[in-house]
Amino acid sequence: MLRHPFDVIMVPLQLITIFFSFYYLFLALFGFRLRREEEHRPAEKSFAVVVAAHNEEAVIGPLVENLFLLDYPRELYDVFVVADNCTDRTAAIARKQGAQVYERFNQTKKGKGHALEWMFRQLFSLRRQYDAVVIFDADNLVATDFLRYMNDRLLRGELVIQGYLDAKNPGDSWVAGSFALAFWVINRMWHLAKYNLGLSCALGGTGMCIATSVLKRYGWGATCLTEDLEFSMKALLQGIRTTWCHAARVYDEKPLTFAQSWRQRVRWAQGHVDVAHRYFFPLLWKGIVTRNFRLIDGAFHVSQPIYLILGLVFMVLSNFPHLFPEYTYLFTQVVPSSIWVAVTIFQYLIPLICATLDNKPVTFAALLGYPIFVYSWIPVTLVGFLKKNNGEWSHTRHVRSLRYYDVVGAKK
Repeated sequence: MLRHPFDVIMVPLQLITIFFSFYYLFLALFGFRLRREEEHRPAEKSFAVVVAAHNEEAVIGPLVENLFLLDYPRELYDVFVVADNCTDRTAAIARKQGAQVYERFNQTKKGKGHALEWMFRQLFSLRRQYDAVVIFDADNLVATDFLRYMNDRLLRGELVIQGYLDAKNPGDSWVAGSFALAFWVINRMWHLAKYNLGLSCALGGTGMCIATSVLKRYGWGATCLTEDLEFSMKALLQGIRTTWCHAARVYDEKPLTFAQSWRQRVRWAQGHVDVAHRYFFPLLWKGIVTRNFRLIDGAFHVSQPIYLILGLVFMVLSNFPHLFPEYTYLFTQVVPSSIWVAVTIFQYLIPLICATLDNKPVTFAALLGYPIFVYSWIPVTLVGFLKKNNGEWSHTRHVRSLRYYDVVGAKK
């Protein structure tokens, strides 16, 4: 089969790429099953609800208002806003709405990860201690039963929990709609699928619930550009699985323009590459030594940027074999072309399937733009690789000042 000396390298890399392609396709099949949630248990757990905010005066008010409307005993949760390096009215607006506001100013350690690290220290020094910390972004809106679901999961023994990442503005533009579609797919075919299989999900930056005992024992320590992924992998190495609650909804503001989405995703790609560099081999090695596939799957996840770029390279080479005729192309030799066609069709159908299963509105513009959005991840990832050593945090500006019942009413 080998026709060229470089095939010693190229063939194994192609086999790895083919394996990952079908591994995630197989994984997605388990996202079709949604177990019925049990009836809510009595409210027992106490929560520190933390909002990380940097110059969010346009959106912080509706969120804090929303948080005081949650269907959970008021004496069992408090709302905290960490106004991080703010130069606008974020702190004043949050205080007016009733939140406990902590202002942080540090021009050296910038970013959400550092802000949360600092805020957790303030929380742990308080006389009152909470059973868990729930984290939201300032642009969010939160389903009123969110804390009830988190209480249920904590009482079942889950320690790190991620809620459903929904969109509050999917109809604003084709970019926002495509972004929402991508999240709905990830919610179903990745998070829910992994949860059903007993694997570990990953925190998504907002709608996160972490038991205080975990934070006190292991510390936060997640200060890179993707602090959520970093903490997920740190916890996984300690044997703590990130679980998924499909019914606990948080509504996130999606970027309105492609330029905004590009900047945000490049930051995510930079952070993902950073986490891969630090966690891939520890997760893989420990998973092999302990025969724990959950850890190996975590290693697979952090290596996705490499898989994405390898997949692009080999798919181009296999579709244009005349460019390098001396190489061995396995994409069509190992897997028939008809199978690749079926996989491609499934990838285009999956957004509609996920949106239908979760009763989400899909615009025609979002459907048309979805392939552009998805495949733009390839250059985004490449830029993330090139800028992997640039750890400077960049702020995503939020402007959609919607109230909770505006969003929920529009979805009914």
